[in-house]
Amino acid sequence: MTPADVIVHPATWAPLTAFAAALLAIWWLARSRLSTLVLDHPNPRSLHEAPIPRTGGLGLHAGAQLALGIMAPNLPAALWIAFVVLLLVSFWDDVRGIPAAARLAAHLAACGLFVAAVLPAEQGILTAVAATLAIAWMANLYNFMDGSDGLAGGMALIGFSFYGVAAWLAGSAEFALVNLCVAAAAAAFLIFNFHPARIFLGDAGAVPLGFLAAALGLVGWLQSDWTWWFPLLVFAPFIVDASVTLARRLLRREKVWEAHRDHYYQRLVRLGWGHRGTALAEYVLMFGSGLIAIAALALPAALQAVLLAGATAAYLMLMARIDGAWREARRGAKEGPR
Repeated sequence: MTPADVIVHPATWAPLTAFAAALLAIWWLARSRLSTLVLDHPNPRSLHEAPIPRTGGLGLHAGAQLALGIMAPNLPAALWIAFVVLLLVSFWDDVRGIPAAARLAAHLAACGLFVAAVLPAEQGILTAVAATLAIAWMANLYNFMDGSDGLAGGMALIGFSFYGVAAWLAGSAEFALVNLCVAAAAAAFLIFNFHPARIFLGDAGAVPLGFLAAALGLVGWLQSDWTWWFPLLVFAPFIVDASVTLARRLLRREKVWEAHRDHYYQRLVRLGWGHRGTALAEYVLMFGSGLIAIAALALPAALQAVLLAGATAAYLMLMARIDGAWREARRGAKEGPR
């Protein structure tokens, strides 16, 4: 299917179907008895003050999968098998709780299955292991970053939209619509999740969503829709925040699987930006990263390297600014009023 043909094809309307179905499903989930079974109760490390249902991700994925089921895109079966495994494991974790080691083992097994099915054998075992770890990390970091109203939903809306634009420009119209369906379902979720949030993604929403961000990024690279760094730059706001935070916690020998409030977005909320201000600032950063990624695809390799170096420097400066503001705020809190 070419971009010219897709305009009149029924699959063109799949994103609208995803949006409408997700909107209806999330509206129902927010009001049904199911919402009381899976609640996110406030704790010293959370940023909300009242119990919130954690079933929004189920509605998001239901809307996207309904549209994709109608489309029946030509994608590896292993992608959907891994997706379902992660969804079921994560939902059980939402309801009953699963030990961290067992949860991580299930994530690695699902991601390893997907990589083994799609990655050409000539890429080698080291590449396969690296891809498995990267996809599993993306699934988990998306869950770690789902801690402020509107943040993860906005990242999904913007990130998968840029995936769709890049695939469309590369001539992969069907693959573009797949990504736009996920983005449309995320837009429906964002209506309920923007501050003040009425529903959260939950692990069952965030983990499979992070998996799709990495898995579809790999599929796009394998079919030459974009280069290897494109997904990393599109989702850089989440990847950089979560990865740097994890590295710091490892250096401090902290239990990295436990909840905390050390992420940069959490610091912004606590510095007075609030949920709404932090989300809007992150949206600007997300959109900017996506625009740079799209623009860089059309540049020669040397200029791509320059642009990526510039983006890296910009993220380092942003983190330094937040670190400085955070240290100043803590120093002021210790000294107290004068």
